Amino acid sequence: MSSLRFNRRVLCLAASLALTAGALPTAGAQEIKKGGTLVIGSTQAPRHLNGAVQSGLATALPSTQLFASPLRFDDKWNPQPYLAEKWTLAPDGKSLTLNLRKDAVFHDGKPVTSADVAFSIMAIKANHPFTTMLGPVEKVETPDPYTAIIRMSVPHPAIVLAMSPALCPILPKHIYDDGKDLKTHPRNAENVVGSGPFKLVEFKAGQRIVLEKFDKFFLAGKPYLDKVIFSISPDEQGMLLGLERGDFQMLPYMASSVNLRRVKANPNLNITDKGYDGIGSINWLAFNLERKPVSDVQVRKAIATAIDKNFITKALMGGFATPIDGPIVPGSPFAEPDLVKYPLDLKKANEMLDAAGYKAGADGSRFKLTIDYIPGTDEQQKNVAEYMRSQLKKIGITVEVRASADFPTWAKRIAAHDFDMTMDTVFNWGDPVIGVHRTYLSTNIKPVIWTNTQSYNNPKVDELLNSAGQVLDPVKRKAYYATFEKIVTDDVPIVFINGAPYHTVSLKKVANVPTTIWGPASPLDEVWFK
Repeated sequence: MSSLRFNRRVLCLAASLALTAGALPTAGAQEIKKGGTLVIGSTQAPRHLNGAVQSGLATALPSTQLFASPLRFDDKWNPQPYLAEKWTLAPDGKSLTLNLRKDAVFHDGKPVTSADVAFSIMAIKANHPFTTMLGPVEKVETPDPYTAIIRMSVPHPAIVLAMSPALCPILPKHIYDDGKDLKTHPRNAENVVGSGPFKLVEFKAGQRIVLEKFDKFFLAGKPYLDKVIFSISPDEQGMLLGLERGDFQMLPYMASSVNLRRVKANPNLNITDKGYDGIGSINWLAFNLERKPVSDVQVRKAIATAIDKNFITKALMGGFATPIDGPIVPGSPFAEPDLVKYPLDLKKANEMLDAAGYKAGADGSRFKLTIDYIPGTDEQQKNVAEYMRSQLKKIGITVEVRASADFPTWAKRIAAHDFDMTMDTVFNWGDPVIGVHRTYLSTNIKPVIWTNTQSYNNPKVDELLNSAGQVLDPVKRKAYYATFEKIVTDDVPIVFINGAPYHTVSLKKVANVPTTIWGPASPLDEVWFK
């Protein structure tokens, strides 16, 4: 990323801005046609639809249609008005004032007010797995029904980005502030009420989510579509066949090299890799540092040295994926290129295990390990796990690949820290404060998926991350993160493997396929059929 783009992005996120609603690009010179049903195929099966208490794409896809957020973002990281018409970040970075539009209502007709914003932000802070995202928030003041002032204990460099659709859905206080546990609230899945462009018609877990246009949506004339249907299946290949038949009109998050090649050869389909800058995905191998022998850093380094990332990305992933060597994605202004790296060297890996005291037995085996993987994305997960089994056998490690019946089964096992090694795909979510800190802070070792389930504990890393999360100066932040990245790649709680090559595939008649930084995990109010 150029220094110009870096500075522009930082300024966009930090500066006080005042833009008018309706500024997002629409259809250019083409005449917009309203109506129609967009059927989206998804391998992601949400447990419920409330993104305020649940991370991940499975929930974000429908949640961003049902719930509006204070802000949204364009494809260049610029914040745009949404529920908030204007916003002001204080020069000291310790307060963010949101001036709400006065014509927004929930799907049940009740107005969206600052009380709803205050309730939602404190609810997210208390319940969302990303504990650092709103960690510094102390309170939200509501001097009038359309002004919310977020007060923070320390400067928060990512607070503006945290107002994004997938991260800050505004809940109706009159429904959710009833004393029930928000994580299991019955209205997370039934009779869901938000203020987004679409309202819920049907949610059949693991099968489909049916949404219809909200006629009183606050952006005049939008959404353009009458309905959005998420059709859920673990079979990406089957969904692609459905797209070619016209049963689906859009497939986001497609990453299979076989399917991507097939799509590129089909003149009736559009394909784009735009729309994934924000999530910043990393496919990785994580260790459980509570278990021997992977609690030994020399064992972890030996395993890292036995892995050929070039083979994985070129042979197993067809050249669509790219190797990654650190915890922050290369597109981030905070990514550090000078990392501790582990080029493939089987002889050296064997010597490292010998030196660590793990001599091979008469059968050539040193010890046994298990490896888990997320089911449903074979090329990024299962195939890499199988590769690990064959590759680690070459250095005397016997690996058992453990399958999980479905995502909840895998997530429950990892959240319980019941694993030796696991494949995983984890997102940076636009800023390290939001998506990176959670994996490495010792204060975030919890029985919750996508926290520090590795049980990694390094006081210096804690200090660096806590410092980086409290300063606005991007140069100082970059310096903190550079040291952090070097330490983590030397400690190896995780072997970073590759970026997931996500693409959105659609029929050519679909206009305005989402390509903002959040892509499909953002409101689809501007999508229409040609």
